Amino acid sequence: MAELIYLLCALAGTFCTVLLIRSYIRTRLRLTLFASLCFAGLALNNVLLFIDLAVVPNIDLSLLRGGVALAAMLLLVVGLVLEES
Repeated sequence: MAELIYLLCALAGTFCTVLLIRSYIRTRLRLTLFASLCFAGLALNNVLLFIDLAVVPNIDLSLLRGGVALAAMLLLVVGLVLEES
């Protein structure tokens, strides 16, 4: 059951990414681009979580997952900082 939730979270993150990219193409707002990159990273993080816990449970991917999540959040922070300046 948990694996289904991981996949649904990845699908939701991918859906948000697609919607944000479509909005960026229409508006060309920089913050929308950074938000879409952040959601793409979070969707990738959920895919890696599924792979880590369901596909190959004997291999620890937590460091990779943490790095991807950190990079995704940093992209959003950078976008917010650039928007303020």
